[in-house]
Amino acid sequence: MAKVAFTAGRLAGFKCPADKPQAFLWDSTAPGLGLRTTPVGAPAFVFQGRYQEKTIRLTIGSPSAWSIPEAQAKARELQRLIDEGKDPRAVKADQLSKANEDREAAKRETVTVGEAWTAYLSARRAQWGERHYLDHERMSKPGGVAGNRGTRGRGVTIDGPVYPLLALRLIDLTPEAVESWAAKQAKARPTYGRLAWRCIKVFLGWCMEQAEYRDLVQDNPAKTRKTREAFGKPTTKQDALQREQLPAWFDAVRQIGNPVVSAALQTMLLTGARPGEVLALRWADVNNQWKGLTIRDKVEGERVIPLTPYVAQMLAALPKRNRWVFSSTTAKDGALTMPRNHHVSACKVAGLDGLTLHGLRRSFSSLTEWLEIPSGVVAQIMGHKPSATAEKHYKVRPLDLLRLHHERIEAWILEQGKVPFAADAEPGKLRVVANA
Repeated sequence: MAKVAFTAGRLAGFKCPADKPQAFLWDSTAPGLGLRTTPVGAPAFVFQGRYQEKTIRLTIGSPSAWSIPEAQAKARELQRLIDEGKDPRAVKADQLSKANEDREAAKRETVTVGEAWTAYLSARRAQWGERHYLDHERMSKPGGVAGNRGTRGRGVTIDGPVYPLLALRLIDLTPEAVESWAAKQAKARPTYGRLAWRCIKVFLGWCMEQAEYRDLVQDNPAKTRKTREAFGKPTTKQDALQREQLPAWFDAVRQIGNPVVSAALQTMLLTGARPGEVLALRWADVNNQWKGLTIRDKVEGERVIPLTPYVAQMLAALPKRNRWVFSSTTAKDGALTMPRNHHVSACKVAGLDGLTLHGLRRSFSSLTEWLEIPSGVVAQIMGHKPSATAEKHYKVRPLDLLRLHHERIEAWILEQGKVPFAADAEPGKLRVVANA
């Protein structure tokens, strides 16, 4: 194998004959260094040597990227590896693998909390109910959106509690960062901030189980005593209607000028459902044949509860404008928004200041104590998780059995509220009303 001293002129003048697939020019200075050319391809520096009695060849690179001295130095380095008993190909593969790992590690370190949060929501969506997913989305939304409701006079919405963390790198979400965030949230909105904190703890626990994130999250930075103390212990809310307050509440709510709002509030009390579950009711969820209501909840995804006589008559009298049972002519999606202002006004008329919409759910549970209804029945109607082994594994209540108790509850509440109602009256027929 003839060798020559590599010069720029010799390399430029070396061509592969047209009748050959490739040709080599070998350097006399650096052992194993050659220039490989083909009739159509670009030339390239190569190294050729013998490892374990076999000829091996590696490509170094193009003469346009490597100078002759650089190529000669690389050839000597590869020959030294062979002299040390190492396979240059394996060393090169290891180097490439490490370089890829380093690039991936650097890339992972740039992952933001927002990117991981989006991946988390996408991964968990199939296991969550619709309301639970929307709650997580709402927590991470930016503010600044113009609105007339829920802005407390600002005219625009504020950032969701999780939003301030989204721009941070996940690796920078340290206990100190979470504690600083918690201190601000606890001062501005402790209840919502506490809920967001619980969701963040679960989110970070999920990150620790994912191969692409586990190296970026050490322990769980949201589980610190300082963060817990920042939010403090949640206070137990006591707002609930007492038996003697029912007449005043029903009288005020039934006089609300908007019949859809009035019906929604009464349905919240008489079903014990969460306010959001009531407002999410669609006409497809109302089964008049089997007297059932399909409720979309955050525990089981959905549950079916009895459609009691008074609620059935109220719903049948509502205008059927769109798919929503409690519809609105002004809302963008056609669904009634949370009627807090209407309820506050009605409670002021009734002298019941401080009663929240969720307090109606609490009222349903509390009022059933007067009738000694089994706690498992009440929990199943309200959509609470079973709290005992017997409830979880041995009690299977059909809808008709729930109806037996639920109709008794409704009749007693209406009686105590002095609401005139004839259970055997023909329900009002649904009216199709064009949107205004």
